Amino acid sequence: MQWSQEEEENAKEKVAENSLVKVQWEDQDKYEREASKYWNEFYKTHKNNFFKDRNWLFLEFPEILPEKGRERLKTEERSAELTKINSTNRFSHKNEMFEEGETYLKKSYEDGSTSVQGDVYNKTQAKSLTDSPQRKNYGGELRWLESFPGSDATYRILEVGCGAGNSVFPILKVLCNTPGTFLYCCDFASGAVELVKSHSSYNSAWCSAFVHDVCDDALPYPFPDEILDVILLVFVLSTIHPDRMQGVVNRLAKLLKPGGMLLFRDYGRYDTAQLRFKKGRCLSENFYVRGDGTRVYFFTKDEVWNMFSLAGLTEVQNLVDRRLQVNRKKKVKMQRVWIQSKFQKPLLLSPNNSAETIKRRP
Repeated sequence: MQWSQEEEENAKEKVAENSLVKVQWEDQDKYEREASKYWNEFYKTHKNNFFKDRNWLFLEFPEILPEKGRERLKTEERSAELTKINSTNRFSHKNEMFEEGETYLKKSYEDGSTSVQGDVYNKTQAKSLTDSPQRKNYGGELRWLESFPGSDATYRILEVGCGAGNSVFPILKVLCNTPGTFLYCCDFASGAVELVKSHSSYNSAWCSAFVHDVCDDALPYPFPDEILDVILLVFVLSTIHPDRMQGVVNRLAKLLKPGGMLLFRDYGRYDTAQLRFKKGRCLSENFYVRGDGTRVYFFTKDEVWNMFSLAGLTEVQNLVDRRLQVNRKKKVKMQRVWIQSKFQKPLLLSPNNSAETIKRRP
């Protein structure tokens, strides 16, 4: 849906108004330093009851699956269409995507606590990996002589900010029927990772869940660079301080194979969630703190393009997804805005698309 000029001007006015009063610097520092505490408190309170499983993922991001998996999924959909089931499922999946966004708003403004999945990798684990004699640089490529989780797989996926597993388990449901695939998932909150590992559907043969702070470049991942086919980054980057986002994207890009894909979905500028913030909740331009201490940024698609392009990735898709949500019971209309993007790592990095030569969009 398209906004009228009047609707966009009204949104700009609301943002200008709720950004007038900023959070004090000492409090901003506290929210940054104690980010893990706020996430762990969130998962201690809500466990895995906050979000519904994201069964819509494969409709928006079929690239999650290898080619054979996509073909099988298409075959199943065609079969379902013949029995008129598929149309119901598609409608249901779109509703789930809607309901997820509505849950953010409802929880945020009714009880002062909402969140999206965030992004510690154990310091001892990090040191053992860094110091391990099994790692060496051979021919410019990092080689691991010791096997690592998923080392035998031919198709590997990483979800950053897995939370309680609302993307993990819909993906695993499909991957368990797709030989040669493996899913990594990580989160900043140790409580979230424990929820994933304790789930009845978690299977270490197909999945490795680990605690990791994506903002810390010094922390290695439990696998070498350039082995991932897909990175899923859904409602995660918005939780990170804007000054640290580019570093996170740069590091993630190094994990992708040439030809690998980064799939992104997050909050867009002037989303209803942004317009509803009160004065005094703004940290910096388009960056806010919620009542539970978690933070959120609202993107434009040009900002997203700049970040991923500077990391050496090329655009496959980058769009603004505007939707009108209506709460008929309360007779309330909500203008939801999300950014959905797909960026690919070039097979060969040419001088024309290197980070040094990328020009920022205005």
